[in-house]
Amino acid sequence: MKRFHYSWVILFIAFFSIIIAGIIRSSSGVFIVPFETEFGWERSTISFAFAISLLLYGISGPFMAALIEVTGIKKMMILAMTTLLGGILLTFFMVKPWQLILIWGVIIGLGSGLFLTVLSPYIANTWFEKRRGLALGMLTASTATGQLVLLPLLAIIVETHSWKWAMGLILILSVVMLGVILLFMKNSPKEIGLLPYGLEEEGSVSEKVHKKNPIIIAFETLFEVVKVKQFWLLAVSFFICGLSTSGLIGTHFISYCVGFGFTAVAAASMLSLMGVFDLIGSTLSGWLSDRIDNRWLLFWYYGLRGVSLVFLPFALSEGSMILLIIFSIFYGLDWIATVPPTVNISRQIFGKEKSGIVYGWIFASHQLGAGAAAAGAGVIYNIFSSYSWAFTLAGMFCLLASLFVILLKKQDFEVKESPSQLAN
Repeated sequence: MKRFHYSWVILFIAFFSIIIAGIIRSSSGVFIVPFETEFGWERSTISFAFAISLLLYGISGPFMAALIEVTGIKKMMILAMTTLLGGILLTFFMVKPWQLILIWGVIIGLGSGLFLTVLSPYIANTWFEKRRGLALGMLTASTATGQLVLLPLLAIIVETHSWKWAMGLILILSVVMLGVILLFMKNSPKEIGLLPYGLEEEGSVSEKVHKKNPIIIAFETLFEVVKVKQFWLLAVSFFICGLSTSGLIGTHFISYCVGFGFTAVAAASMLSLMGVFDLIGSTLSGWLSDRIDNRWLLFWYYGLRGVSLVFLPFALSEGSMILLIIFSIFYGLDWIATVPPTVNISRQIFGKEKSGIVYGWIFASHQLGAGAAAAGAGVIYNIFSSYSWAFTLAGMFCLLASLFVILLKKQDFEVKESPSQLAN
């Protein structure tokens, strides 16, 4: 009988850590209307705070990846979860718009950065040699699985009690998760005398200790890869990915549905349904990314997402719950399915050693897109008193992204040289 490998324990710790961070991040959609009602703030102001959060957690990605190399993953996870806890506690005492921007824009944005950007590829690359695609698919799926578990419940608590009770539930879950990280998280297989799952020979493992300043490491990598065409194709397509997911659906979907007469609980339930099918779609995408040309996976993911977003305004205008359910299933399958192929392409082109930081910069562009959508959709709503143009435009951009990824050449994936050599 084979011994149970500790890599799976690490996988599940990371999985639930990402779920908690995802709950905190995605709960912004539930709190827009309560904050607007209680504090009298404009929706564009609240959207701006959440846009800052999306932007900061994305931009922090490459620096988080570099910090992991210097301090270790366990310390970084403890620091990040503690930061999120601090932001949640401060939320109970805020009374001014600038405090919302500081707490939900800066503190929670930075606190969620590690969990929602580079943690998934780091765990998959460090702890798994075999089943890496499956592990990565499960971890990326967990970002939206938080919606599956709690968003409808949070919406019910807000409606029956207040947003403070909902925030209290998030606080308790975060405290429990911090305890689990403190007790069971490890930095690497070597720390407990193991090899990564599926690796047979110790000589195959290379662990480098970086003594440089993590900021210098992150920017040195960026200066190398900006000269490479493949980096820009991935970065621009991922900008559109962020614009069409967390920035738009994650922030404004509930408010958009409420504007057409659906209840907040019903809208949150649709996000929950998306979470169910995202778990299926992203896990399947991880499995497929080890077997099928990743360019074509991304082509279909972006194309189908674009079609679904153009369809959404029609579904809502019809007032049909059946059409909304169809959209939620279709969109959910595709929500984060783009991550495993993008991570896989990054690793194949730029090599395993640099792929964490390179993906961090690619994900930063994802969050630039998310921030643009979160703030931009709020502005569009103020102008037209509707989100329809925001969702239609996002769908059109997705169709454009499907063309960007297909410009990647098959031979690019066979190159494992340094980025500076790739640029030549």
